[in-house]
Amino acid sequence: MSTKEELLKRLSEGVLEMEEDDVAEAAQEYIDAGYPALDAINLGLIDGMNQASELFEEEEYFVTDLLLCSDAMYAGINVLRPYLPEEKNDVKHKCVIGVVEGDTHDIGKNLVKIMLETAGFEMIDLGRDVPLQKFVDTAKEKEAELICLSTLMTTTMPGMEEIIHLLEKEGLRDKVKVMIGGGPVSQNYADKIGADGYSTTAVEAVKLAKRLLAIA
Repeated sequence: MSTKEELLKRLSEGVLEMEEDDVAEAAQEYIDAGYPALDAINLGLIDGMNQASELFEEEEYFVTDLLLCSDAMYAGINVLRPYLPEEKNDVKHKCVIGVVEGDTHDIGKNLVKIMLETAGFEMIDLGRDVPLQKFVDTAKEKEAELICLSTLMTTTMPGMEEIIHLLEKEGLRDKVKVMIGGGPVSQNYADKIGADGYSTTAVEAVKLAKRLLAIA
């Protein structure tokens, strides 16, 4: 039987090498061995995806390669998802999540969605390239307490600030918390635009969301 470290390495390399079947098989072996699913995602799948992103930045990988890597990552997540520790909340806190208009990169957004769902949030996923007003309209219609905004492009970052302005115009800003994340985003940017919080990882996003909504 493989060790935990060997399986994590196999998950990471499987994502990097775009091997969907092998990633799914390694994920199942990992679960069958009784190891925690969350580690498999953070230390295996995401590690591989981060390496793929670095190769993309170095122009060794192309967009098509990244898409195949993400397919492999999701093959693993599909196996692991039922084994993530679920938190039972009597009250479901509603969260609107999406990638701002002009950006179609949704890997990070999808990971945050999965983690928040596991933590007991009711997630309303608007997808990617979402018109700015739609975030506000959906939050109002669904009576959401939280909006999570993602982008991986500097050119679409100003949309995050515009959404906060739209919430203010609708008189919703004091009722809805706004979290932002993505490669070019930072805590300084969150402070500058008046967002309530910023997180670097999906796991940190859960902690931040709970803190913002005062969930024990």
